[in-house]
Amino acid sequence: MIRAQDVMTREVVSVSADTAIEDLARLLVEKKVSAVPVVEADGRLVGIISEGDLLQRDKPLHIPTVISIFDWVLYLETSKKFEMEVKKITARKVSELCTRNVVTCSPETPLTEVAQLMVNRHVHLIPVVDEGKRVVGVVTRLDVVRSLEL
Repeated sequence: MIRAQDVMTREVVSVSADTAIEDLARLLVEKKVSAVPVVEADGRLVGIISEGDLLQRDKPLHIPTVISIFDWVLYLETSKKFEMEVKKITARKVSELCTRNVVTCSPETPLTEVAQLMVNRHVHLIPVVDEGKRVVGVVTRLDVVRSLEL
């Protein structure tokens, strides 16, 4: 029987609760991940934050209407307001947006159960935690799909 520990990613990309949203966004892009665990200094799980949290929890950004004529860009509205909104959002901390009630599993959890949790709870990443709630890995939907090749 395949277990979470057999397919999990062990080198976990994570952030602390006081990470700035701007830094989180940069990390998600650089590491090409859509979600990361939020952990204490000792590795204990605090929550999880995803691209979806960034998109859903903030009020929608109003993108200013622009017209491009030749090499000119003309704003039909003020770009200052847009810049201020972006600065306001990116100044926030991960702790303000992260999900704290996180679906987790243990390294010994059967992969079929992990997959069922993903489907039932509509999540794409499940942190794998030890008895002390320290993150020892993560299982993503892609990890589950890859296991089908085994």
